[in-house]
Amino acid sequence: MPELPEVEVVRKGLAKHIKNRTIHSVKVKNKRALRNFEFSTKTFEKTVSGLVIKNVERRGKFLWMTLKDSTQAISAHLGMSGQMLMVKKDDKSSPHSRVVFEFADKKRNLHFVDQRTFGWVNLEDLVEAEDKRKVPQSVLHISPDLFEETFDMEKTIFNIKRRKTGIKQALLNQEIVAGIGNIYADEALWLAKTHWSNTCQDLSEKKIKEILIRAQEVMTKALAKGGTSFDDLYIDVNGEGGYFENELNAYGREGERCYRCDLEMVREAFSNNRSSTICPNCQPRITPHR
Repeated sequence: MPELPEVEVVRKGLAKHIKNRTIHSVKVKNKRALRNFEFSTKTFEKTVSGLVIKNVERRGKFLWMTLKDSTQAISAHLGMSGQMLMVKKDDKSSPHSRVVFEFADKKRNLHFVDQRTFGWVNLEDLVEAEDKRKVPQSVLHISPDLFEETFDMEKTIFNIKRRKTGIKQALLNQEIVAGIGNIYADEALWLAKTHWSNTCQDLSEKKIKEILIRAQEVMTKALAKGGTSFDDLYIDVNGEGGYFENELNAYGREGERCYRCDLEMVREAFSNNRSSTICPNCQPRITPHR
């Protein structure tokens, strides 16, 4: 699943191409792409047509397009394989194209492409979140991410510290801190020399802060490289993949040598069919003293 850096790359690309453009028409090719929209696909198509895109925003892994003279936004989540592609009007559409936005200026169209159909597009009200930011209703429960001005480091450390779960489970909880997924959790934990299963309550506030800072650092580097692409499912709006995969220290490196101590990296079962790649030497398990 695309994580914060990948979604931010898509957001920047969208803002460059669709800001201040008028939506001429919309075609919903697969109604599953609108599974969160409470009305018909025809209603969506009719309502969105004629709207002007004001800006493109993001929180964690969620995207939304704000609209001029409107209290609503076109929201989207890429899911496992969703893509936002700018496509020339005469180019052949992907067989996995789910929603197509055509613009009044007749320049490139916006295609929401989703092979696995876990992603979605919606039209929903903007509401005020706890941090006073206006976000779509579907994003209301998501906490600010590490790159937002309203991100509260001390509050996040407190929320993690009081948990009885493993640290990685807390990092993946979008209600605690948004945007971190499997890739960048593994990377941050390797950099902070912390095992994924170490219980939050057993970690010092200093260590939790280090992990969060490391997550911010590694995602900043990933952004500079266009994100991480392991296949063609994650690409930017121009159809190009990122190349941060070449700089990963932990994720996907099982069987390879640790860059710090040269011990073999191992993959361990995590939860919900997930796994974590760690160095057994650099990332020891904590034995609680209770």
